[in-house]
Formats: sequence, C-alpha cells, structure tokens
Amino acid sequence: MQTATSRDVPQGVRQVAIGPERDGQRIDNALVTLLKGVPKSMIYRLLRTGQVRVNGKRAKPDTRLTDGDMLRIPPIRQAEPAEVRAAPEAMVASVAEAVIFEDKHFLVIDKPSGIASHGGSGVSHGAIELLRAARPHESLELVHRLDRDTSGVLVLAKSRAGLTGLQAAIRAGEVTKQYLCLMVGHPSKAKFDVNAPLRKSALQGGERMVRVSEDGKPALTFFREMEQYPGARLMQATLGTGRTHQIRVHAAHVGHPLAGDPKYGDREMNKRFREMGLQRLFLHASHLSFELDGRLYSFSAPLPDDLKVFLDVLAVKGKHLPYIQALKSRGDHP
Repeated sequence: MQTATSRDVPQGVRQVAIGPERDGQRIDNALVTLLKGVPKSMIYRLLRTGQVRVNGKRAKPDTRLTDGDMLRIPPIRQAEPAEVRAAPEAMVASVAEAVIFEDKHFLVIDKPSGIASHGGSGVSHGAIELLRAARPHESLELVHRLDRDTSGVLVLAKSRAGLTGLQAAIRAGEVTKQYLCLMVGHPSKAKFDVNAPLRKSALQGGERMVRVSEDGKPALTFFREMEQYPGARLMQATLGTGRTHQIRVHAAHVGHPLAGDPKYGDREMNKRFREMGLQRLFLHASHLSFELDGRLYSFSAPLPDDLKVFLDVLAVKGKHLPYIQALKSRGDHP
C-alpha cells in the first residue's frame, strides 16, 4: 500500500494512510515532505500543541510511523511555490561541495559550522534543504542531526533501506560516534567517563536548555585526551548515548566546559579565546561508523582549518594570557 491522502470537507483535515515507503520514518521528517512550503517552525508547533495525531493519539516530533498508520494533519495554509524563498546559491554550493561519501543508500557531508541540520526556529534553510535544492530530483532524508555550530560528519539517506537501517542501528547503540572538542582547563585524568542523566527544558522565549537531572534520560560520554594546550585540552568524546547537547552539558558538568560554548561555557574564558581567534563552538563530529547488511561504513572528517589555526595560536600565545592565572587559582595547572 502506498501512502494516500484524503481531505475531510469542509474542515480541511487531512487523513494520510501511511504506506511501506514511510515505515520507520520520524513524523517530523514525513511532515516536511507532506507539507511542502510550510515552515518547520510551524510543523513543530503543530506537534507540540497536539494537533497532529497518529491512530487518534497525539504525536511527538520523534514519533516513528508504521505501515498502516493513519496520520491526521490539521488544516494549514501551505505557501504557494512563489512564496517559498529560494535557498541562497552560496549556501547551496557550500554544502554541495562538502560531500565526502556517496552510494545508493547514503550521502555524507562534512557539515560546515554555522549551518543547521534542518530549517526551523528562525532558520530558513538547513543542510537538508540546501542539499535538496542542489539535488532536486533525489530523495534525501536526515538520518541524525548535528547542532548548528557543530561541524563534521552528517549522514543523509538516499533510500528507505538506508534510512530505516541506520536509524535502527542508532537506536540499538550499534553506531560509533566520535567528536573532537576543546575542554577549558585541565581534567585530572586523561581518560574518564561521564555518566549523568540529562533532562531537556525550555526557557522563556523558547530557548532550549539541557541539564543534568536525576529524573532525566540516561546519558554516557567517554572522554579521552588527545593533545595538551595552555589552559585547555583537546579531547576525543565518544557517545555512549545520543542525547541533545550531551557532550556540551557533560563537559560543563565536570567543570571543564567546551571552548566557545555560548550556552554552557565559561563566559570569561570564551572572551579570552575570542581574542585569540576562536569565533565558534569548538566541537567537531570527526568520525561515524556502523555496519549495515554485512558492510562496514566508516566516515571521518578532519578538524576544520579555523579550529586548527586557533590551536596553533593557543599553543604559542596561550601561556601568556591572564586567564592562565585564573585557571591556577581554580586549581588547574597549565
């Protein structure tokens, strides 16, 4: 059975019968394709307010559809094609040139910092929209996400088999995700784990924050020192779980927030680092690997030039900066 739609007249409610081609797909991704021209911010608002239902029950953004489900979509005005703002050519070219791997199932890019994984919440075009603009005749779906300021390996699916297969592997904990990050200060151990549950909350104005909380979801991160710098350590972070902002919150939780983190970081240290040239969050998705249908996939992206240049400056000038004294007073030693 193919996905089919009908309209309840005069209310304008759409009833969508889900077919096998959407089996296992997240409902937010399905709505993006079913409601072309509708801003993602509006789609998420419909989900948050319970207006979208699956088999009569309220759906959340991460609800996964199943072949045979009945999806209810409330009345909504879809923009005419002329109203949909075209993606900037320079941004389209930027992500189109960032492809590091492609086969019949996957398209993998080294996502630049500053580009969101998807549009919404004030972002007109994310990586998925830009790649769809670059490849209008191909079917592309996000398999996972990276924060807007995080650079590195981002996997998109070109086939349903690739999408459902990799998402199942992620849910089963069978995917290795590793990041490079710069921690402020000097952790006492070169290798350590952070096992602290995380809970999402929204502040006034809709800003999303994540905090360590006993009633949160289990979260585990493995940290390993890679290089030493004055007042900081370059660390490899391997995810044991995949929670929102996990590495950033876990780093701050142990007293060594990530350099350049505007949300969970050290404001004074970030100011000093900006003076040395760090203009972004120092977090890079460096490696992702998994096995699917007997084939091992392994993708890697080197540290971007802007972060490498900053490390070079930090190595030479870092020990002369006044914030080193602050670190000493806090018990850290350059």
